[in-house]
Amino acid sequence: MQKITLITFAAAVVLLGACSDRVKDTHPQQVVSKRQALFKKFTKTLEPMGLVARDRQDYVKASFVASAEALQELARQPWPYFTADGNYPPTRARPEVWSQAAEFKQAQDKFLAATDALVQVAGSADLSAIRASIEAVQASCKSCHDQFRFDRQ
Repeated sequence: MQKITLITFAAAVVLLGACSDRVKDTHPQQVVSKRQALFKKFTKTLEPMGLVARDRQDYVKASFVASAEALQELARQPWPYFTADGNYPPTRARPEVWSQAAEFKQAQDKFLAATDALVQVAGSADLSAIRASIEAVQASCKSCHDQFRFDRQ
């Protein structure tokens, strides 16, 4: 009985996966998948710091500083994957990434500056400064997404 349930479950997983509308990255270098993976790491790294900024989690200096430094390191990694041949499905980047390259670079620089500023205040235990810095990082993410990224379909 248990074996039949396991087989049924496995078949359901396979069928649901086949019905997915997610486009696979078939590019030889998979630049879209690489940059998307880095952006997911941004979110996972930033979320706990956001909880601290919103008083939903305690500030613990060592872990907060480590998270800020990890975000700072991650912040520099996805940009080389926005190559001239990196605008293909499953990208969610708008064509403006390439047609407005100077503006896209400014958005990157704003984000990098915000993450650098976050690292500067991360160990201070000054929660109002930390909160403002987290808000600046999140605002830079949002403004770049608003201008250069399609929303989920």
